[in-house]
Amino acid sequence: MQLEKKHIVGIIAALVIIAISLIFLRKDKLFYFFIGIAVISGVLPFILSMITESKEEKENNEMFLEFSRNLVESVKAGTPISKSIINIKNKNYGTLTPHIHKLANQIALGIPVKEALQNFASDVNSGTVTRAVMLISEAEKAGGEIESILDSVAKSVSEIEKLKKERRAAIYALVVQGYIIFMIFIIIMLVLEIKVLPIAGELGGGLGMGDSSFFGGGSVAGESFDIKELSKPFLILILTQGLFSGLIIGKLAEGNIKAGIKHSFILMALAFMINEGVKIFFT
Repeated sequence: MQLEKKHIVGIIAALVIIAISLIFLRKDKLFYFFIGIAVISGVLPFILSMITESKEEKENNEMFLEFSRNLVESVKAGTPISKSIINIKNKNYGTLTPHIHKLANQIALGIPVKEALQNFASDVNSGTVTRAVMLISEAEKAGGEIESILDSVAKSVSEIEKLKKERRAAIYALVVQGYIIFMIFIIIMLVLEIKVLPIAGELGGGLGMGDSSFFGGGSVAGESFDIKELSKPFLILILTQGLFSGLIIGKLAEGNIKAGIKHSFILMALAFMINEGVKIFFT
């Protein structure tokens, strides 16, 4: 991922919010809330870029399937693969169109088909496209019935995309359940933090006032638990849960851990905003 203008803007915005918080809100209960906002602002552009790249990769895979089918039809008609690529370059292939134009232009300039296809796969940067291009380039090099090999490649890409769609559809309910369970987990933690901990602190103070010898003779009489100190691990626990829940959701839904980073960010951002927002209003 290259550093873009929106990434720099996000980082600058995060630094500005942190600076303002340190100057004006250092002793205010809103301080940590705005620090969290700053972190989210700095990371958000990178997450959006990852989501955009993921969508672009999906569209590239789908359009490559269409490109493969058109290429198969042209080759079956008796046109060489190099000439077929040049002939179909003007069709609309969505986000894949500029890459196909570059591929066709390289072939038109005399670059060998195998080398041009390798450059094409490198530019698209998709596992599905890379594997298909390797087969096509080897078939073009070996000669023979290249149309049947291209047909097999098209069918293989079609099956891969079909299986991915079926998996996403089957896992969708589990993804929703994962988000719902996490929200329930946040609610439970908030109830413990806001309702249960203050009661525990009062009970602890009451026990100390009743009989300090119960604690081994220590001087705990009249003391109560520090609720703020005890509540800090709750936020860490929620954020940790959000991190690993998101990674698991991404692995289940899309088959790789990288896809789970966006889910982790969403869950962690929700956890922080809800936790700190509730504490501002109810504590």
